[in-house]
Amino acid sequence: MKILTQQEAHKLIDMDGVHEEAVRRAEERGIVFIDEIDKIAGKSYSSGPDVSREGVQRDILPIVEGSTVNTKYGPVKTDFMLFIGAGAFHVSKVTDLIPELQGRFPVRVELDSLGLKEFRAILTQPSNALLKQYKGLLAVEGIDLTVTDDALDEIALAAAQMNELNENIGARRLYTVMEKLFEEISFDAPEMENRNVNIDRDYVGKALEVSKVTKDLNKYII
Repeated sequence: MKILTQQEAHKLIDMDGVHEEAVRRAEERGIVFIDEIDKIAGKSYSSGPDVSREGVQRDILPIVEGSTVNTKYGPVKTDFMLFIGAGAFHVSKVTDLIPELQGRFPVRVELDSLGLKEFRAILTQPSNALLKQYKGLLAVEGIDLTVTDDALDEIALAAAQMNELNENIGARRLYTVMEKLFEEISFDAPEMENRNVNIDRDYVGKALEVSKVTKDLNKYII
């Protein structure tokens, strides 16, 4: 009955009308976010990869300026869409973009690097936060994981310090820190007698002691 009800209800929906409304909303209220736009920034040279970068910029330019783009749901006008470009720009600069494209992004905002507060929020608040993932993985092995508040502060501090000592890779650093922190627990989980694991500040300090003070030596290896 549920299946038949869903099938009959689906027949009542005018999909052509849905597509038309979706196109209308996209044209009038659409927001396009272009991430890592710094990857296509670069000075022009006679040959090499920078030529293709400028080519990509010129391909994006008419869309940002306002044009009609063909999609599988029909033509979509981009004249009134809001375009937002984001990039690290630690190697290139905004001025390395072609002048025409720079002019289409008149408002520029520089963001601060992630700090302890942001790292702590990333660890706990998202629905798929790293801490929740590790709790779920260990729960499969019957392990009840508890992480204290001061331990979270220590993890956030470790990630911030490692970004300062090595290359600043932002929130991705938390993957490295959490992998190092739970490496031994994850390996021993199936055979652990104590099914309740408590992670506190002291445990985090001992587990990450080497990682926090060791600089990245890979750049010195030939």
